[in-house]
Amino acid sequence: MLGGEEVLKVLVTGGAGYIGSVLIGGLLDRGYSVICLDRLIFRDAGIKPYIGMSNFKLVVDDTRTFNSEILNGVNAVVDLAAISQPDPSGYLEERLFHEMNYKGPVRVANLSMKHGVKKYIFASTCSVYGFQEGLISEKSQPNPLENYAKTKLMVEEEVKPLSSKEFCVTILRLATVYGLSRKMRFDLVVNGMTLSLYKTGVIKVMHPGTQIRPVVHVADVAKAIISVIEADESEVNGEVFNVGSNDQNYRIYDLAKLIGDSIGKPYKIEWYGEPDTRSYNVDFTKIRKRLNFIASYTPIQGSREVYKALEEGVISDAPETRVISWWKTLKAKEVV
Repeated sequence: MLGGEEVLKVLVTGGAGYIGSVLIGGLLDRGYSVICLDRLIFRDAGIKPYIGMSNFKLVVDDTRTFNSEILNGVNAVVDLAAISQPDPSGYLEERLFHEMNYKGPVRVANLSMKHGVKKYIFASTCSVYGFQEGLISEKSQPNPLENYAKTKLMVEEEVKPLSSKEFCVTILRLATVYGLSRKMRFDLVVNGMTLSLYKTGVIKVMHPGTQIRPVVHVADVAKAIISVIEADESEVNGEVFNVGSNDQNYRIYDLAKLIGDSIGKPYKIEWYGEPDTRSYNVDFTKIRKRLNFIASYTPIQGSREVYKALEEGVISDAPETRVISWWKTLKAKEVV
């Protein structure tokens, strides 16, 4: 842990979520003190094992309204809270994406700076690249195609200029995440394909199948975030990093075959949906060279662990495992 014998405090927004619950486990294992800021609209399964631990504190609140006093004494903030998926149906209006995905993080970043937090890490997405030909690096021009990616890029543009000698800002553009988490998601490509295979013996592939998507295991995302927390500020201040691995850029059809073959049971592939316009082949060289980050997991391992957890009843296809459909349910009930 950074800081020798000193116990450092990290605040994680969206900490009860798919990535956050894995990250918090990793931070606690490394001796950090952790504050989880989360509304718990996706419930608390992800953080239940941590509740009651002396170095864990849960604050049930919203990034748009929380009392900023909780930032006192915090060394680093990891900002994960968001509506973390596009909504092709358009049911969730632009206003809601703007409120949750833009106003919330910008407020968190500015309050973190005001309260003397040393590091602010913003979880963005490789979806900001949209559709592009060739290999895409952090220097490539973003081309966001929907509200989710657009709001992520808007936050990047707001928070990056805040970086200074006193306030270290780092932006992480995550590949599409997969793998097992206590707070599971099945609306992500590897996990969704694995669930479909488990339930029906069929892997559904969105047209046209040639679209390229980089993927990364949730535990590797947590590892990358911790590496930024523990890095010398000179290596990460004001920097943007793509988070993933150069050998995990897949055509969607090839990814489906890889997952099907890895489980070792009969399967077939079926096509569905309108053509997906997002396609991006991403270069992850910078984070490997700068932070010595190397992914530990592959989609083969990720799909196998998810399939096994389904077989053993450790996880289930609960309604809250799909971000947009769950938000629609909450919106219909006027919870959000």
